[in-house]
Amino acid sequence: QVQLEESGGGLVQAGGSLRLSCAASGRTLGTYPMGWFRQAPGKEREFVAAISRSGGSTYYADSVKGRFTIPRGDAKNTVYLQMNSLKPEDTAVYYCGADRNSATMDADRYDYWGQGTQVTVSL
Repeated sequence: QVQLEESGGGLVQAGGSLRLSCAASGRTLGTYPMGWFRQAPGKEREFVAAISRSGGSTYYADSVKGRFTIPRGDAKNTVYLQMNSLKPEDTAVYYCGADRNSATMDADRYDYWGQGTQVTVSL
């Protein structure tokens, strides 16, 4: 089994930055495409960003394009979410996912999920 663990969430003022981390452990086989999703209270989980197995392709939701980036870490199956120019509407629980096949914006296709980390952006 593969476990994902997110870290780095917290409280930040609007306009500030946060960096989330996600690391996979357990029976990882190779490098997984990975992604970030978020869920605000009363809303469905939504796609934020994803990165391909090689790191050569990245995908972003329109709402975060130009503000967030999803770099891979040096350790295998480690990924970050660098969030700049944060807005109150970015407040949500952020989840990291890993897909055994390909990077995707479809949450239903992800095979493994972390427990989530809370990000709160205040005015």
